[in-house]
Amino acid sequence: MTLDSGIFGILWPAFAAGLLVTLTHVPLGMQVLKRGIVFIDLAVAQVAGLGVMLADFLGWEPAGAAVQVAALSAALSCALLLTWTERRWPDVQEAVIGVVFVLASSAAVLLLAKNPHGGEHLKELLIGEILWVNPARLPLQALIAGTIFVFWFGLRERLGRSAFYVLFACAVTASVQLVGLYLVFITLVVPALATWYSSRQRALKAYLIGSAGYALGLVVSVAADLPSGSMIVCAMTAIGIVVFATSARALAPGA
Repeated sequence: MTLDSGIFGILWPAFAAGLLVTLTHVPLGMQVLKRGIVFIDLAVAQVAGLGVMLADFLGWEPAGAAVQVAALSAALSCALLLTWTERRWPDVQEAVIGVVFVLASSAAVLLLAKNPHGGEHLKELLIGEILWVNPARLPLQALIAGTIFVFWFGLRERLGRSAFYVLFACAVTASVQLVGLYLVFITLVVPALATWYSSRQRALKAYLIGSAGYALGLVVSVAADLPSGSMIVCAMTAIGIVVFATSARALAPGA
């Protein structure tokens, strides 16, 4: 494969989108892992997607502001609900998150049941179409990611439970429409999990895992003509396994 201008024109917006998602999802993923609520991103992302599908079902303009408001409102409602359940029933929070995810998934299937393009819409929500990201979307995504990044690192110590969930909902809502639910989940979990045993420069390592996963996955997917979203998931997971195994081995007795 030669990196001609046509291929580069496809790859750079996709890679830029991946970097923007990685920017916010690495620190949020570390917090999710620390709190033991790994599947929260799946639940909130699925509910945000349900908001988009509901707007489409109502006939709203796909690229209009109303759809974004619907998605964000759905995600924020889910985030606030999970804030309440975590405070009320902390011992079963993970189970509650699982129920919310399955319920939102089932509702999405019902909304798409009579839609002739329902399968395509569902696939786009899950796997995304990162290879065909419109460069015109990147400035707004960069603004959202930068704002979330500044809020997180500037107010992290003062963020309460509710503020964390709201910030998380905003990040996931923007990302799931850009890269799909699977990439949102893998970017949140794999870099944080792979560096769990890293005692030094954990954040830097996590960012490198995320960035390398997107870069390798995109290049291989284009070279082999394979689905980009799925290839990125596999690439980032493979890199994460190597880093995790290396870190764990370094901490083993007698290593």
